[in-house]
Amino acid sequence: MQIAARIRILCVDDHPLFREGIGSVIASQDDMDLVGVAASGSQAMEQFRKLTPSVTLMDLRLPDMSGIAVASSIRSEFPGARILMLTSFEGDVEIQRALAAGAHGYILKSTPPQELIRAIHDVHLGRRHVPVEIAQSLAEQFGRDLLSEREIQVLRQLAQGRRNKDAARHMSIAEETVKGHVAKILEKLGARDRTQAVAIGIRRGIIQL
Repeated sequence: MQIAARIRILCVDDHPLFREGIGSVIASQDDMDLVGVAASGSQAMEQFRKLTPSVTLMDLRLPDMSGIAVASSIRSEFPGARILMLTSFEGDVEIQRALAAGAHGYILKSTPPQELIRAIHDVHLGRRHVPVEIAQSLAEQFGRDLLSEREIQVLRQLAQGRRNKDAARHMSIAEETVKGHVAKILEKLGARDRTQAVAIGIRRGIIQL
């Protein structure tokens, strides 16, 4: 009888307690090994090259770079890499970016251990794993206009409390141009004012504070 290969896991997260928790969950499984941990994007790249794990658990937010950027870098160097994003954030835009970067799945840190184990198995087998509630969030936003890069830049200015005049000066563009972008942002996000636009932008993962 052929013995199934064990699933070798790399955990990338900058919180030691969370890494310990993941380690405990993995240690309870007969077919999994936690072969390495990393606390930053640069460490993740180094550890991946050294260990070539079966599945990488990647935090969305890391001290030196985004988990999405790390996932993209790993996948460009190792096209067969299987990456499962773990995060506290449910923003549909960040989910889309993660999947576009090559992640095979996306799971919340509040997920019960058995769901995490199921997700690891799915990703290891090359399947996509997106929880129902996250899939629903993606479906709800499907077809809506995404903000352009310039509109995202303006939204970041609003999040910093800058008035149109100040944002224009900071971005080296005309104040009327900023006003036009703000109007488009409100329309696309379905926001009644600048404050709500910023709140929606944060919730959906378009911007981060």
